[in-house]
Order: sequence, then C-alpha cells, then structure tokens
Amino acid sequence: MKRIAARNSFWLVLSLALFLLSGLGSALVQTAGGSVTMKTLTWETPSGLTQSAYLFVPNDASAEDPRPAIVLAHGYNNQKQMQDNNYVELAKRGYVVMSIDRYSHGDSSNQTAAAAMTLSDNAAGVYDSVIMLSGLPYVDTSRIAVSGHSMGCMSSNAAIALDNEAPQQLIAAAYLVDCSPVTTDADGAFADIYGGRDVAVYADQYDEFFFRSYDADGALVTTPREYITTAEAQSFLRFGVDPAGEEARESYTSYTQSVDGQEAIRRIDNPAEIHPWATFSTTAAHDIVTFFDEAFGAPHPIDASSQTWQIKAAFNGLGLVALGIFVVAFSRALLATRLFAGLRADTTDVPASPKGRDLAWLWGSLALSVAISAVSFQLLAQSPWSETFTFTGTPGINPQGPTSFIGLWAAFNGLVAIALMFASYRLFGARRGQDLRAIGVLPGWRKFWLGVLLAAVVVLAFVLILFVTEYFFQSDWRLYVLGIATFNADKIGLILLYLPLFLAFYVFNSVAMNSFNRFTVAGREWLNTLILATVNALPAIILVAIQYIIFAITGELAWHDGESRIAGIWLQFVIPFLFVAVIISRKIYRSTNNPYIGGIIMAAIATIGSVSTTITIAG
Repeated sequence: MKRIAARNSFWLVLSLALFLLSGLGSALVQTAGGSVTMKTLTWETPSGLTQSAYLFVPNDASAEDPRPAIVLAHGYNNQKQMQDNNYVELAKRGYVVMSIDRYSHGDSSNQTAAAAMTLSDNAAGVYDSVIMLSGLPYVDTSRIAVSGHSMGCMSSNAAIALDNEAPQQLIAAAYLVDCSPVTTDADGAFADIYGGRDVAVYADQYDEFFFRSYDADGALVTTPREYITTAEAQSFLRFGVDPAGEEARESYTSYTQSVDGQEAIRRIDNPAEIHPWATFSTTAAHDIVTFFDEAFGAPHPIDASSQTWQIKAAFNGLGLVALGIFVVAFSRALLATRLFAGLRADTTDVPASPKGRDLAWLWGSLALSVAISAVSFQLLAQSPWSETFTFTGTPGINPQGPTSFIGLWAAFNGLVAIALMFASYRLFGARRGQDLRAIGVLPGWRKFWLGVLLAAVVVLAFVLILFVTEYFFQSDWRLYVLGIATFNADKIGLILLYLPLFLAFYVFNSVAMNSFNRFTVAGREWLNTLILATVNALPAIILVAIQYIIFAITGELAWHDGESRIAGIWLQFVIPFLFVAVIISRKIYRSTNNPYIGGIIMAAIATIGSVSTTITIAG
C-alpha cells in the first residue's frame, strides 16, 4: 500500500512540475526570452464594450523609435491565444502586436444578437483595437495593420470599411487569412475597396467555408483549390479591374500598383491546407511574416523560416499532459484522506475475456454504438433546426450554439449507452449472476455522493491551477483545436447550464466502459483500455476521415449541408478528448470501483473547455 502511495505521490509531484515547466516555457517563448514585454489589457472601447487582448511590445520600442503594429483577430469559437503562431513570430521581429478577444469571445464583452448587424458589429473589436494602438507612443501610426483568421478575417474586412469612412485612415495593410477579400461594390461590379493599402490573402486549397464559386442555380463551379483562377481572385490581384481577357496572375507573387499616390501590394498565398490548420501552421506563420516584412520592413529581420512558436505549442501540450496526470494522481491522493478513504478500493478483479455469445454481444454492441454515434452526429449537423439553433445560439435560452450542439449529441449518445447497458445486463449479466454493486453501478448513496464531492474537489483544483498558470505566466493549454482557457465569472452560469448535457454522456460512458466492458485481452487489461478508448473516438475518426478524404479527392467536402462544414472541425477537438476520457476514467475506476467519479470529472473538463473557447451571444 505504501508503495502504491509513493508511486502516486511521484505522479502528482510530476504533474505539478510539468504545469510549472509548461508555464515557464510558454512565457519564455512568447516573450522572445524576455526581449518582448507581454501585457494583458482590458479596456472600454468606443463601441461601449469591454475589449480584452494580449499586447506584445518589443523592449526597444519607444516614442523615439516607434514600431509598426499589427492587430491579430481569431476566428469563430476561439480566443486571443489562438493566434500564438503569428504573435510569437511577429513580436520577436520587433513589431508591436495586439492579439484580441473578438467581442462575444474570451474575456471581451458579449455582443447582442441583431437581425441586421452594422459594420461596427461585424468588426467585432478589430477597429476599436486599431484605434487603441494608434494612441500608443511607441506605435508608428503610418504602419498599422490588421490580420484575422476566418471570422476574424471578415472582421478585418469590416474594420477596413470603417477605416474608409473615418476622417483619417489608420490601417495601412492587411493580411486576410481564410476568408474571401471584398472584390465587388454594392452593385456587384468589380471594385477595389482596399485603396493604397498593402493587402494579401491566405486562401487554403481545402478551405471548408470560403473560396468557392457557384452558378446562378447554386451549383458548385470552382473549388477552393481552383480559387486563384476565378474572376474574383484575378480582380483582387488586378486592384479591382475586371480581369476578362487579361493574362492570368499567379499565387505567391506580389503585384504592385500606384493607388492614390501610394505603391500598394496585392498578393494571394494558397497552400494545400484546411481552414483550421492556419492557426497551427508553419506555412501560415512564414507567409504572414514574409508579407509584413515586404509591406513594413521588420525592425529585427529574421528569416521567415526561423520559427519558435512550435516550441510554445509543445509547452502548451505539456500543460494538457500535466492535466491528465494531475486528475488521476490527485483523485488517488484524496483517497488517502479521512474524508474520502471510504471510496478506496484496494483491489478490483478484472474479468476474463468474454467468450461465445458474450463476446459476440460485446463486439456487436460496440459496433452498434459507433454506428449510432456517427449517424446521429450527421443527422444533427444537417438538420435545418441545428443550423438555426446551434451555429449562433438563441440568446436567453442557448447563448452558446456550438456547445449545445456537441452537448446534445453527447447527451443522446449517453442515452444510447444506458440502453445498451440495460440490454447487456438483462440478456447476459443477470443470467450469470452479475452483481451491480460489485462492479460499481450501484455503489450506495453515501459512496455516490462522496464520489461526486471528490470529483468536484478535483475539478476545482484543476481550475485553480489553470488560473494560477495564466496569471503568472500568461500561458495557455491549447494544442491546435484542443484547448481549455480561463474564463470570466459570467461563464460560470453557462458552465452550469451545459454541464448536464455532458454529464449525460461522460458519466454513462464511464459506467459502460468500466463496469460492463472491462476485461483482459491476452491477459492484459491495458489492451482492453486501448480498444475501448479507440472505439470511443472511432465515430469522430470515421466522420473526419470520410469528410477530408473525399475533400482531397474531389475538392469538395463529403458533407456540406447545414452545420456539417463546421461540425467536421468541432469533431477534431472531440477525437483526442474521447480517447483520453476512457483512459482517465479507467485509472480512477481501478482505484475506487466507482465509475461515476471519472465520468463527472471528464464531463466538467469538457464543459469548461467548450464554454471557455466558444462564442457567446448576449440576450
């Protein structure tokens, strides 16, 4: 027993050390080893809303040596940390960089849903941030730029439109990532709204949302990988001129022309990437650095291929690994306390591999659950109801549409898990004398509620660590689309609102995977855990594989109706989480013989992760 306790203490200490290392490493990289000062700002903007942002200021920037400045805007369902590949690379090259939480995201104020959004609404804080930068003494006001990804790109276009209406224009350049540039006027004629600004577009060849063209009947004419050949792209490269009869212009080439007495640049970069990858792309970081070096000139020139943001991403990932270790080790450590000692299971017998009809039922029920999960996801994603209810949400009832989408799908599959467990017990378990108390399904009310309390303590501890690391290091736990962020007090109510949906899945999923499907394979339990973890993530894996294999072959997504385009991206977040959930809940179950503890913990983490990184629409 002492040996087990000592081993668990090692893992607990290791997790805390990894949290510290993650925060320190991330802080060192994003401040370029201390040569850049990073600040977290919150201010009231001219729009009357509160804006939150990270500000990166090179230490040698001053009123005597003002620097070009760039506003970075994330896309839908993200926050300021999602631009780390860009802000790390630009700041260390001497630019002043502001990475913002667009309104209704992160720590910024939530916008109210409106039937007709104004330009200011669509700019979602981008232009307000430009105004903020223009008042800083160490910013060169003649060299301010905007760059956004996806909806952040659309907000950048809106900010440029606002700038065009302003008495004094502040935006000198723009790098538009994964949204179409504006190429026509109100009458549909080709036009150039960008004027003398330097503007480039990052157009993925496999973008899920943009860079397609359609005929009058709505049929697809050109796919994203053909975007450079379209009249829209060619007109952009020709500064708003109708390209008919003109020689085609190419990607990765800067075209210049004098506009309003200024030499302006137009450029299109079109890598073979998908839409969300731009936030985690070496190519994207290279291209944005290359463009701004050409437009403004880097104060500290460094080759665009020399990148360090990947090191920060590795430290971010280390924080997620530490979280997984901590949840298990801290749960086990609490079992050594007087309060939770009654939950400890010193030994849990692992059933032998099922045979005959039991084995057939096991694999059959797993296959059925995978099929139901995959089909139900697609049905939900393509339903008209889903498109109106889950994309933007319904203020007052459902402020976070994406969270409700994943939550509703999860809850439905939780009900499926209950049905399959009930059938398994009635068909096989009861006949062979399966004891529901022995396998933890009926732990007794005292142990059940004590388990709930233990889970709550673990969740509160992980939230505390999350806030502490962000406070001291301004670091984040994000790797590609998988992330967990700190949150304001207003998000607590949302967490409690959506938590029941995730509880319905993760709790009953844990019961199914641990109480009913736990056995040895070739005498090894870890093989069973690996199989079940894979099965848990398999519906999402299958859907993502089909979606993008078809996309790669045909140039269009396999499913593109309703919310299928964005839902396929949400699945990329779900895959690792579903896989890890089985491993974590199994380890906690082995120590407690209680499947509810791990399920509750994973449901809370999933809910916090979703709510903290998703758009919120105010009532």
